[in-house]
Amino acid sequence: MRKTLLAAAALLAFGAAQADTLAKIKESGAATMGVRESSGALSYTLGDGKYAGFHVELCQRVLADVQKSLGLAKLDIKYQAVTSQNRIPLVQNGTVDIECGSTTNNEARQRDVAFAVTTYVEEVRMAVKANSGITSINQLNGKKVATTTGTTSVQHLRRHERAQGVSFEEVFGKDHADSFLLLESGRADAFVMDGQILAGNIARSKNPADFAIAGEVLSVEPIAIMIRKDDPKFKQAVDASLTAMMKSGEIAKIYDKWFMQPIPPTNTRVGLPASEATKAAWASPNDRPLEAYVKK
Repeated sequence: MRKTLLAAAALLAFGAAQADTLAKIKESGAATMGVRESSGALSYTLGDGKYAGFHVELCQRVLADVQKSLGLAKLDIKYQAVTSQNRIPLVQNGTVDIECGSTTNNEARQRDVAFAVTTYVEEVRMAVKANSGITSINQLNGKKVATTTGTTSVQHLRRHERAQGVSFEEVFGKDHADSFLLLESGRADAFVMDGQILAGNIARSKNPADFAIAGEVLSVEPIAIMIRKDDPKFKQAVDASLTAMMKSGEIAKIYDKWFMQPIPPTNTRVGLPASEATKAAWASPNDRPLEAYVKK
């Protein structure tokens, strides 16, 4: 019994320590950024442990502001690749201090983690082969639909009114690049995912003209930087940095850099202008979950 109590106390102490991220960063002189390897222009790998993208740059700027506020002469930023499946546990257990990928802020996830103010509002669509003839959800009957393990996109597809009576087979990719490969190789007829992830994978494919983003908008989702729950000081610091970029117009310039200009490593252009919903989130910074965007 005593050992059980001691173990529980140690676990609580660990959780409390992890919940003060600013103190952790100040003491260690380091911060770990969770990044994705193929989340479109939001977060992707350049190889050799290097990462880039809209959310990666935003987090780099946030951590530079944190470094300044803590009076640190140097801040060592470490990069930890995460997946749709492990991103929340790695934030919870302290492996990752700030997750800068393509995570939807929703009520279920808010029970486990916290989110900074929304920096991108996504539209979930589907990518298909340009010559497939598929232009609508109701044409997916009997088809194979790719999605990434640990994501919610196919759930939105199944709930859509145009999908009523449509029977399709799900095939799963371990990450977004793997899911796109299922479409590219003909093992799937469609890939359902965030529009910018689809656009980014198409732009980096061997023959971008072979693919199209088609069909109805399945969901509008607020995408945000993820941090640990019950850490108000760190959330305040992250939100203050992002809000300053929104008010100054700097975030729009960073968005243009990653979505409208040629980006490394292949110098291809995603070509996805900021949506009106994204601009609205910048104009009125908030951390409202997905459910607040659903039409009643």
